[in-house]
Amino acid sequence: MAKKGSKTVQEAEPLKLFYIFYNQERYDNWLKSLSEASFDADPKSDEMPEGFRILDSFSVDITLEVLKIIRLFQNNRFTKEESLDRLGQVEVIIMATPPEGDLAEIIEILQLQKLVLFASCRKFISGTYDKEIKSLVKKGREILDKDMEGALDCAAQIGAGVLGGASCCSKYVKDDLENPTLFDEWLIECERMNDAIASLKNFDETVGDED
Repeated sequence: MAKKGSKTVQEAEPLKLFYIFYNQERYDNWLKSLSEASFDADPKSDEMPEGFRILDSFSVDITLEVLKIIRLFQNNRFTKEESLDRLGQVEVIIMATPPEGDLAEIIEILQLQKLVLFASCRKFISGTYDKEIKSLVKKGREILDKDMEGALDCAAQIGAGVLGGASCCSKYVKDDLENPTLFDEWLIECERMNDAIASLKNFDETVGDED
């Protein structure tokens, strides 16, 4: 009877055990694809160079995988502590020291953009963030040059608001920006988060549907 009871308990474990998130192998595969791609523009084509197309897909993939954790948290699959732990595991992979070589600078730029992704998720999970997006945008722009950490905090609160259903952030980013500031890059990531969380509306309906 004891064995049967034990088996029943195991079978009743939450389905979250079946979810697989970002791992080192996935990250390394993206780096390999980037290392083999050309970032040089083809004068005979209007298309974005292959390397930048892959980089964009890489960035989207990171955002989607991270926000699956948020969806599971929203659906009560993960506790606050479990969500933060999963988030931290992915963050360690993405924010690790880039490999030496030609890709180092590109990955470092990507990492700067993703700072707001992880910070936003932590704030959303904790439930402590300001929902006045317009004032946060204004403040973040004003303090970026003298207080990067403070500006990131503003952007992270905006991102947390987006995860909570707030509307943002394309109207705050000018389409004709040739040299966007880091704060603009963070707002662009917040907009990407907005698109990603919407695309994951039906995520978690099928066990193990992690890709």
